[in-house]
Amino acid sequence: MPREKINIPCEIDHLSILSEDGEADEELVPDLAEDELLRMHRSMLLTRRFDERMLSLQRQGQIGTFAPVSGQEASQIGAISALDQEDWLVPAFRETAAMLWRGTPMAGILIFNGGYNEGGRIPDDQNDFPIAVPVASQLPHAAGIGYAMKYLDDDRVVMTFFGDGATSEGDFHESLNFAGVFGVPVVFVCQNNQWAISTPRERQSKSKTLAQKAVAYGIPGIQVDGNDVFAVRVAANEAVERAREGDGPTLIECVTYRLSVHTTADDPSKYRSEEEVEEWEARDPITRFQSYLIDRDLLTEDDIESLESEIKDEIDDAWDEAKATMSDLGDPDDMFDHVYAELPPYVQQQRENREASDGEDD
Repeated sequence: MPREKINIPCEIDHLSILSEDGEADEELVPDLAEDELLRMHRSMLLTRRFDERMLSLQRQGQIGTFAPVSGQEASQIGAISALDQEDWLVPAFRETAAMLWRGTPMAGILIFNGGYNEGGRIPDDQNDFPIAVPVASQLPHAAGIGYAMKYLDDDRVVMTFFGDGATSEGDFHESLNFAGVFGVPVVFVCQNNQWAISTPRERQSKSKTLAQKAVAYGIPGIQVDGNDVFAVRVAANEAVERAREGDGPTLIECVTYRLSVHTTADDPSKYRSEEEVEEWEARDPITRFQSYLIDRDLLTEDDIESLESEIKDEIDDAWDEAKATMSDLGDPDDMFDHVYAELPPYVQQQRENREASDGEDD
């Protein structure tokens, strides 16, 4: 038999609407009410300032290690704002902006990062999963929820977030394959922030885009400027509508950048240059969105100054609440309870060592 060509459609759109200086292609700007535009801006600014405060608290030893989100606010707010409150969020470990948008209290995030699992409690009115630290492990969960929604003939949509590094994990490929085969209502949002800890994007995949990986699984894929909140929102609107109408999943690649550390245990100066960071700082998603809003008289410099003060007070109040709550929570020795009926010898030794350390402090 002769060799025959199999025609496979493999054109991937790249979408950008808002330029680095705040100019927009008005024909592509999503139709959003003024109050929603201002809420999106406030959420992005709140996330940035909260991120900065948590980094300061971690450096002071007040909370533990966490993953900063600075630089990726547009990728998260542009996407998550396309969901209804009844839809599902399945985050990874850097989705502070998405969590705040959904209603997760800042005090809860601080308590969780302070080492208390009580802070991870999801509010009753949120269909959200807790954070998932193992890379890509949340993606099968998202696909499973999507399968349940389809089985129940429920029109709710699932949105899950992950980084470029997750696309190198088997869970990513298994989840997209499952989602494509069964046509589940899941929006896969890849935040391609250029680095998987210290591994650069070009060492993750030889594919020209990460969005094109959707083609192999028979689902739509699109690449967007992840620092452009409008481009992300438009792509998310299309994906959510497609999922809600029963037309299956979508992969969105948001090309963005992690301006801060991977986690607070990381030193990015060991693997990336200051020039690279400065280049991406010029593409700051908050600055360009503010420029757009100011140019259209939806925001003023005085408004921003007032908002900064309001946000600072809000974060201060959240930290005061978190400190008060943590002071009333259990003793560290509680970690040894409620797992074993009788502690194994090695765990008993750990408990004794911890109790001895208290005596040394005295």
